Amino acid sequence: MSLQTGKTRTPSELRLIEQAQAQNGNAAQRQALAALELEGLPNRRVEAWHYTDLRVLMDRALKAAPESAEAADALLSPLLPHSVVVNLGAENDSSHEGLTVTTSAIAPDWSRTFNHLDRDHDTIRVLNVALGSAGSEITVDAGVNFAQPVELRAIPRAAGSQAFARVNVGQGARAVFVERVPAAAAGSLSTAVSELVIQDDAEVLWIIDQEKAASESYLGQISISLGANSKLMLFLLSAGGGLVRQEVHCETVGEGADIQIRGVNLLAGSQHVDITTSLTHSVAHTTATEILRNVVMGGHGVFQGMIKVAKGAQKTDAKLACNSLLLSDEGDFSAKPELEIFADDVQCGHGATAGEIDADHLFYLMSRGIPEKEARALLVKAFVAEVVEDIDNEAIVEVLEERIDSWLSAN
Repeated sequence: MSLQTGKTRTPSELRLIEQAQAQNGNAAQRQALAALELEGLPNRRVEAWHYTDLRVLMDRALKAAPESAEAADALLSPLLPHSVVVNLGAENDSSHEGLTVTTSAIAPDWSRTFNHLDRDHDTIRVLNVALGSAGSEITVDAGVNFAQPVELRAIPRAAGSQAFARVNVGQGARAVFVERVPAAAAGSLSTAVSELVIQDDAEVLWIIDQEKAASESYLGQISISLGANSKLMLFLLSAGGGLVRQEVHCETVGEGADIQIRGVNLLAGSQHVDITTSLTHSVAHTTATEILRNVVMGGHGVFQGMIKVAKGAQKTDAKLACNSLLLSDEGDFSAKPELEIFADDVQCGHGATAGEIDADHLFYLMSRGIPEKEARALLVKAFVAEVVEDIDNEAIVEVLEERIDSWLSAN
């Protein structure tokens, strides 16, 4: 039984329940609403949310929110040139050969949780369904090398966008996806759930670009299944939002699958940003490498990373690292890397580091005539550039570095 049952509802919980009730939705929404009404939001006694007390933080976000809110302009240039833009839950141009986009009443299954430390249901998914998510199904045909990036966007609304994408990349196909999370309405809560299936021998580059405004809250989740000899490169750029939680859950279901995750997490002001990941190796002979770089100029950052190796998943080679650069006394970062291994012939490792800019490196640059502020900026850029450049696409690397440079210039 959940620890939340029977508790007095906070103002933020009541607002979310009222927002969900106004949807007057289908049976799935009503069931999710019932779960929200019964359980409410998780607090720190729920292990998966120990570092992100959603019950308290949502209440703070509500009190700090502007009294009136309007949805941001829906006109937004694609992050990558020549992208096919898919507005989730809306009618889209489906005339692209090898790519099919359909809109339906699909919704994510919230009755099971991808994070074994969450409650009986999945917190992000139940909110996504209860608040009326709009969904689309996207298919890349088998054997297709789809040249254009596919950019996924939620429909902006004043109360916050709620989006769901179910993506299937066929056997032997190649594709690039950009999950765009732009600023929406001040004071709003937006949720996004994506399900990605990568079939045998397929390759996917998936970019999550989170750029919410400081007054917004955002909860995102992507779950990924990898077939035999498939490859995933997932790049996460988090450079905004007041209250943010991004979950990434990957499972290898075919031998030879390879997971590569890289992330840059930029924090300033009073942000609270939580990156929670799990890499589940269910079969033998699979690999994974996860590296997250955090630049902390303020706020509070969280990383929870789990590597799970099932019994029989021999010859697994998996590692994760979380490295934080603390540039201000006003910011802090909590890291919790974990291993859960039930096989005996594996190579797995995890680690976390935190520190300031190396004084010797700074002195070297300044001794060459570079002003201190510029020297610090160069060292920060070098710190994050290492993971960005792991993407094997020069044009995409250039775009992401421009986004990072813009944030550094503004902070």
